[in-house]
Amino acid sequence: MRIDKMLANLGFGSRKEVKKLLKDGAVKVNDRVIKDAKEHVDPEKDTVTLHGEAVEYKEFIYLMMNKPPGVISATEDNHDQTVIDLLEMEDAVFSPFPVGRLDKDTEGLLLITNDGQLSHRLLSPKKHVPKTYFAVIDQEVTEEDVEAFKHGVVLDDGYETKPGELKILKSGTRSDIELTITEGKFHQVKRMFEAVGKRVVYLKRLTMGPLELDESLELGEYRELTDEEIESLMEYEVK
Repeated sequence: MRIDKMLANLGFGSRKEVKKLLKDGAVKVNDRVIKDAKEHVDPEKDTVTLHGEAVEYKEFIYLMMNKPPGVISATEDNHDQTVIDLLEMEDAVFSPFPVGRLDKDTEGLLLITNDGQLSHRLLSPKKHVPKTYFAVIDQEVTEEDVEAFKHGVVLDDGYETKPGELKILKSGTRSDIELTITEGKFHQVKRMFEAVGKRVVYLKRLTMGPLELDESLELGEYRELTDEEIESLMEYEVK
C-alpha cells in the first residue's frame, strides 16, 4: 500500500497534508525517513512511525454504540443526525456504516463497521441471527401473547413472522418485556405488538447474536469491540 494512502486512511490528514508530513521528514518506515508519497509499505510487516510515534494500521474498524433516540441508523441524511455523525473523525475516516438499523426513536446496541463481509453474514435472512429487545408496553402483556409470539403473528401487511421468544418481566397497565426475534422486518417489534392489540412506548436493543450492549456506555457513546467480541462475531454460527 502507498504510504500516503495508508496515512490518509488512518486519518492523519488529506493526501495533500500527508505529502507535507512526508516532505518534512516526519515519517519513518523501519527507521528510514520516507519522503516519497508513492513509496509502498506492508502494514503487516513494516514499522511505520510519525513524529516518532508508532502508527498502527488496521483495515477494519468494529464499534459498539449505545444508539440514542432521535438519531437515525444511516451513513448520511439531509434532515436528521445520523449515528455516523456521532463518531470521532479518527473513526469516521474508515467510512463505517451501521449493521442493520434501529428505528429513529429506538435505543441500544448498534454495531458499526466497515467490514462488509461480516455485515452481510449478520444480516443475511438465511442466518436467523437472534436479537433481543427490552420494551415497555402500554397495556398488560399476558401468557396468551407469549403463546402467540411463540407461533409467530401476522403483521398488518399479511406477513407471518417467525417464532419470537417473549418474556414478561413485569405485567400491569404498563408491562416490561424482553423479546428475542431472528428477523428484522421494518418496525418489527412494534408491529408484532400491534398484531396483538398493544403498543410499544419504549424500545431498546440489548443483544445481536453473541454481542451484548455494554451497559456502561451512555446514550450516544461508543467504543471499539474487544478482540474477544470480534472473535465471537467472526466465529458465530446460529445453532
